[in-house]
Amino acid sequence: MEGKTLKEQLIQKFMELYGEGGEIRAYFAPGRVNLIGEHTDYNGGHVFPCALTLGTYGIVRNREDRKLRFYSVNFEKLGVIETSLDDLVPSKAAGWTNYPKGVMWAFEKRDHKLSHGLDILIYGNIPNGSGLSSSASLEVLTGLILKDTFGFDEVSMVDIALIGQDSENNFNGCNCGIMDQFASAMGKKDHAIFLDTNTLNYEYAPVILEDAKIVITNSKVKHSLVDSAYNDRRNESETALKELQTVVDIQTLGDLTESEFEQYKDAIKDPVRLKRAKHAVYENQRTIRAVEALKNQDIELFGQLMNASHASLRDDYEVSCEEIDILVDLAQAMPHVLGSRITGGGFGGCTVSIVKNDTVEKFVDEIGKAYEEKVGHKAEFYVVDIGDGAKII
Repeated sequence: MEGKTLKEQLIQKFMELYGEGGEIRAYFAPGRVNLIGEHTDYNGGHVFPCALTLGTYGIVRNREDRKLRFYSVNFEKLGVIETSLDDLVPSKAAGWTNYPKGVMWAFEKRDHKLSHGLDILIYGNIPNGSGLSSSASLEVLTGLILKDTFGFDEVSMVDIALIGQDSENNFNGCNCGIMDQFASAMGKKDHAIFLDTNTLNYEYAPVILEDAKIVITNSKVKHSLVDSAYNDRRNESETALKELQTVVDIQTLGDLTESEFEQYKDAIKDPVRLKRAKHAVYENQRTIRAVEALKNQDIELFGQLMNASHASLRDDYEVSCEEIDILVDLAQAMPHVLGSRITGGGFGGCTVSIVKNDTVEKFVDEIGKAYEEKVGHKAEFYVVDIGDGAKII
């Protein structure tokens, strides 16, 4: 395999599995990291994610029947998983293939009929369970594969993001917002996406970190309450919104400024729901300010807003955990770290930090040692670049 590009290696593996011949095509969809704006995407607020150069690759060939064959290089032991276009229903036994099958189901539901089966090989280099959106990346990848393979020219990349979200909500049962799929589908190199999740209006903001790098730290813990607690947070926020709507004319929590929230918050009758709503409102305003700071090249302020975001996610939204708080406390205590916060759904996963270039090695070394001493296992560090959205390669 030496000397071969990743694409060539994956095509070779594909032919070993499925045989040679036919037109074999290759695709890529990135993972994402959200710089600020967490748990705002289903509360009608703004988010600020960027696509990474890590992601999910797909190698695909048409079949003449209705069979679907899936293989993941990441789950080699599972071998080739065979199903068909007539069996697009979620099942425990289907494992990871529920994600691409969900997207196929969502296409068919929209009357984009899939006329034949496919042989598919998948390889992802997003660390599993890291909270960098491997599932959204796989969904967007599948959407692009279907758009290209079946000639659905009318399906835009924004449509692919919405279809991915629909499949995750209604096929796979996780009530996620639009951010992850949108970032994967619409990413742009060296830019983050300032997205209003309520209207899907967006703009690209250049992320010019003079003399600094984005460092993602994987806590290597994933607490199992992610899905249930995530859905709880949604319900709490939605109930708080309904309570506020009895006293103020708003569509989403993201419609309120901080002072408006303080004016009307007594309508929320439960102290837990009050904290959830406060996070959604304040985080949205922080995100708007953070993008302004970046436009003004005020990276210091951007970092301070990241730190404030973490405190709110820890105390008001309560989606952090001990391991993540240790990583953030260690990072924020270092002089050349401009900002650090949890990123993603929470309860484990990763932190994102902005670290001055000449101290990145020190950051990895010192935090790595201290974290292992406190927690008993190692963290993983990724110094990342911001890449483009999903594409044919």
